[in-house]
Amino acid sequence: MIQIHATKKLLAKMPAQTKPGPEDILAAPQSKLGSWHANLLTIQRRNCLLFVHDQTRFPVFIPALTKPHLARIDWFFEDALMNTLLKCGATQEQLDTAAALLQPLAFVGGTDRSVLGTLNQLGQDIEHVIYFDSLNVADMAGYAVSAWLVDRPCSVKGQKDYIWPKDAFLELLDRLSDEVDLNTNQKDDQRSLSDSLSEPIADNVVMLDRFRQTK
Repeated sequence: MIQIHATKKLLAKMPAQTKPGPEDILAAPQSKLGSWHANLLTIQRRNCLLFVHDQTRFPVFIPALTKPHLARIDWFFEDALMNTLLKCGATQEQLDTAAALLQPLAFVGGTDRSVLGTLNQLGQDIEHVIYFDSLNVADMAGYAVSAWLVDRPCSVKGQKDYIWPKDAFLELLDRLSDEVDLNTNQKDDQRSLSDSLSEPIADNVVMLDRFRQTK
């Protein structure tokens, strides 16, 4: 599984099945992608989720989610992450590695102040752009916002040098590619092909199940 250290506001919104107990977390294999933090942003009365990878500060923004969407958050996270990587110019090998390491999300507490600082800053940047450009959040492509956020330096408490999230996350995928059998997806599929076909597809967007079929 992939541990998501969620804020209290977000934990209160997530369905029970996305919040496993401590014993379940200890028993489940952890993805080599590492842990993330996430926060709930209420923008124009819409629920939006912002994820940040702990190690690289790579963001994933998912706008305008409804309650039924939250029950399928694994699908939305996977789709947003893969499309963000595609938008960032990830290689086929990097995409394959990310897809192989995707696992169900487990929303837990225990947030880190440094990562929360990054979450808050990115959230403010998103809200500023939406307000300044008079955008409708329901019409926004989350992966395009994420790709805009990744290409900027990020300061980390206790670390002298700045992190460039896009470069750091792609470098992580390069390192992990040697440890992953790309011929065997390590994650149990969470949706059927018919489910994926029922989702609207925008131009230049890769759907995860279809992406896997081309490997």
